[in-house]
Amino acid sequence: MLVLSRKLGEKIVIGDNITVTIVKIDRNQIRIGIEAPQDVPVYREEIAPQRVARIAVADAVAVSR
Repeated sequence: MLVLSRKLGEKIVIGDNITVTIVKIDRNQIRIGIEAPQDVPVYREEIAPQRVARIAVADAVAVSR
């Protein structure tokens, strides 16, 4: 895991087309903005596993047909 320190308004660039911006810092909470192409899905960690599980089930059903 890469760990970076950023200040308010600073950015992190991932690849050629994803930018993460520090939008707000307030005590123990940080707000970030993510700019990515529409074809790149962005999920919170707690939501992504549910989506992955649904896709896996759909793929399994498609393969069994």
